[in-house]
Amino acid sequence: MENIKMNRKAILTLEAWNPFNMKDFRYDTEAADVVAALQYIDDPSELGKKIQHIYEQSFEQWIPIEKCVEISYKLLAIKFEAKCIV
Repeated sequence: MENIKMNRKAILTLEAWNPFNMKDFRYDTEAADVVAALQYIDDPSELGKKIQHIYEQSFEQWIPIEKCVEISYKLLAIKFEAKCIV
């Protein structure tokens, strides 16, 4: 899987996640920041903390770390599949 396809799949996963249950809202900026972090973070806990920080800065709302780590596992699975690490 090419890096571009991986990024698109990761963005779609983040959009489906919709942590604040906002109707007709896209988390474009946050998704881009998370995908950028995904390029260099391989640890689910570290990525989860980064996701939590990104969304908290944008929305001034806190997301439980468990939810952030859960989505980080899905994103890392996409990354590892793309890089044939699975």
